[in-house]
Amino acid sequence: MHKFLRAVGFSNIRKKDLDIILEEIIEHPEVMRITKDSEGNEFAEFSKTFGNGVGILVRGSYDENDVFQMNYYVPFTYSDVVSTQEQIDIEKHAEKESYAGVCDEVRLGVTLIFYLQNVADFLSEHRANIHVKNLYGATLSALSVDGKILLPIEQKVLEKQIANNKQEKRQKLIAEAREGNEEAIENLSIEDLDMYSQISKRIRKEDVFSIVSTSFMPYGIESDQYSILGEIKDIEEVINLITNERLYSMEIECNDLHFKVTINENDLLGEPAVGRRFKGNIWMQGTVCL
Repeated sequence: MHKFLRAVGFSNIRKKDLDIILEEIIEHPEVMRITKDSEGNEFAEFSKTFGNGVGILVRGSYDENDVFQMNYYVPFTYSDVVSTQEQIDIEKHAEKESYAGVCDEVRLGVTLIFYLQNVADFLSEHRANIHVKNLYGATLSALSVDGKILLPIEQKVLEKQIANNKQEKRQKLIAEAREGNEEAIENLSIEDLDMYSQISKRIRKEDVFSIVSTSFMPYGIESDQYSILGEIKDIEEVINLITNERLYSMEIECNDLHFKVTINENDLLGEPAVGRRFKGNIWMQGTVCL
């Protein structure tokens, strides 16, 4: 059983019932794409949604008798918000025909790695335009099985403007530092020391979540999983059409990066609302712009 099945509304499904659903996806997919994989073999991708923007994707290949053989399945949630316009590098996973998107997103300060959703489209485009290597932009979405709702930090309009200006300045310094600007590297080091000093003083009397408004950090040993804290900008309730489980699909702003997070109602502690914050562990997925 895939760990994140519960995030799309299949929290208590039995294996035999899952096999029936997977067979239904293969026999009657909403979307079907067939292309050649990295080894030149026939590669097929079938998907079906069971609620607005959430579903299961099945990937595999056809044998010499033209019979489809499933290799693996992936629960997914789609987003229509372009999260980043940075250059995306695509890397193949070693054990199967799946791919990861890698992006140096300045706003995060870390290398962003996500599980690629539109593999068949990427393979088709790559084969048709073999000399085109640079890809820019991706829509990001995530599944979560562990989250909680926090109240927002009270900030005045002027304080928000000052914070936004500081963030923009820091992003420019990070971009310059990546180009080898020694002065930018030095300024970032000084800023980090000042920030550490301020936090050390405030943490004695304040809760850490009243100091840190958003955060984005790698989580566990999987390269595409993160622990995040971000503000809820929009929220939609989604019902799984088979299990009738309720899901929350939230647009999250985290370090100025916008992406969608879908989580089962039973895995979320607290009542989500626009303006409040979501804290949780996520599996980042993404569709690269082709």
